[in-house]
Amino acid sequence: MLKGRCLCGNVSFTVSDGARGFSVCHCGQCRRQSGHTWASGFAPREAIRIQGDVSWYAASDTARRGFCAKCGSFLFWSHNEEPTMSFSLGSLESPTGIQLEKHIFVADKGDYYDIADGLPQMEQ
Repeated sequence: MLKGRCLCGNVSFTVSDGARGFSVCHCGQCRRQSGHTWASGFAPREAIRIQGDVSWYAASDTARRGFCAKCGSFLFWSHNEEPTMSFSLGSLESPTGIQLEKHIFVADKGDYYDIADGLPQMEQ
């Protein structure tokens, strides 16, 4: 079981099963919302239990981003038509036992850093 929370503790969540897809996103939306990159995994929606006041921002016509209404921590990403939801790896309590698998949307990465960890890099 994975456990996570926002900075102020107003929102907490657990992921009970099926967590996978551990990646770092370099897209412009993730960079702007997080201040750099966003590391996440995803799980079936029914495996993620959220407690607290999550605010949802419709970042596009197809997806929304969930954050703590009190401290602003960016915690979730949800495609409107997929049965899974992404959650922030940075919000998880250690130890997680997680290993990153890849980088995504590297075509949009910032010009001020390099990706040098040897993981696969997906253009989109």
